[in-house]
Amino acid sequence: MHAAFFLLLAVALARFLLRHPGEDRTPWIIALCAVLAAVYVTGFAPRSRSTAGQRLWLLLVVAVWVALVALAPSFAWCAVPLFYTGLRTLPTRAALVLVALLTGLVIAAQLRLAGRWDPDLVLGPPAVVVIATAVFLQMQRQAVRQRALIDDLIRTRRELAAAERREGTLAERQRLSMEIHDTLAQGLSSQQMLLQAAERVWESEPAKARAHVRTAGSVAEHNLTEARRFVHDLAPADLAHGLEEALRAVAARESTEALTVRVTIDPDPDPVHTTGPAPAPVLPDRVQSALLRIAQGALANVREHSGAAHAALTLTLLDDQVVLDIADDGHGFVPAALPDTPSGVRGHGLPAIRARVRQLSGTLTIESAPGEGTVLSAAIPLTAR
Repeated sequence: MHAAFFLLLAVALARFLLRHPGEDRTPWIIALCAVLAAVYVTGFAPRSRSTAGQRLWLLLVVAVWVALVALAPSFAWCAVPLFYTGLRTLPTRAALVLVALLTGLVIAAQLRLAGRWDPDLVLGPPAVVVIATAVFLQMQRQAVRQRALIDDLIRTRRELAAAERREGTLAERQRLSMEIHDTLAQGLSSQQMLLQAAERVWESEPAKARAHVRTAGSVAEHNLTEARRFVHDLAPADLAHGLEEALRAVAARESTEALTVRVTIDPDPDPVHTTGPAPAPVLPDRVQSALLRIAQGALANVREHSGAAHAALTLTLLDDQVVLDIADDGHGFVPAALPDTPSGVRGHGLPAIRARVRQLSGTLTIESAPGEGTVLSAAIPLTAR
């Protein structure tokens, strides 16, 4: 619009100079063109000026233009850019009033320039102005709605990001709670039981008491290693030598004089293979970590709640999933009576196991009955990478 204004101003001035050379009004026309151009250029200042300042600038431009049209009607076409400038600068009603006045001046100037009555000059400009104004106002309304939609979108995205951060924080807290329960809390529980056992036989069987103390010290050393690794990257310390060794280490720590834990690793359960075992699939780190934590939590429950004398931990690697089974010969329970949340008498154990399996899109099966022992089976698909 700025370029169109200066182009129309230059064309009108050139037309006047070509058709009216040497007239007395020529210096006034040139001077008013220079003033109009100078005043218009001041509108290029940054938009930091106030609304009142913008309206005053528009008033000055229109006033100079009216004086110019009064002297030379051919400058009437400069009103076209002024239409849009007024629509952009003024409120809608004031802008429509200005557009109507400018249209009337254009009609009068064109009739004066033609020197005769012409219906086209009377009806044509208003028709064009009405269409152009309607299009501009419609686009302006669409722009306002679009800005409102963009603002709503930005606000929604911010709210969604805040909600995701809160959800992530809660999920991380739950994960850390499960990690602490399955590592440090279980280790401290084992130490407490060993030290209590040592205290009971301290006088009668000092050798056994010292053995319990040494075992508690070993558990404390492992807990310290686990705590350091936990602080470093939250990865299970036992997994430094692979999942198989980690499961055997957990079974060895949980084995006591009252409970024996046996570990079986079955990388190829399919008896069809006759040319040697197929290579076991490589488990993702998060799957190995989850399986180890499940084994720790399940064996801790066996030790603390089942009263079992024997437990068996079996890891089976299939083509499409990995299955971890923990079986014991304890007194059993009714699985339906267990809570599905960390509250309840059994603490975080089974609910934490359920949560870990669910996070990896796996399935958890618990088979038990009073007096018949318990079998816990966690199946995790190998696509959970």
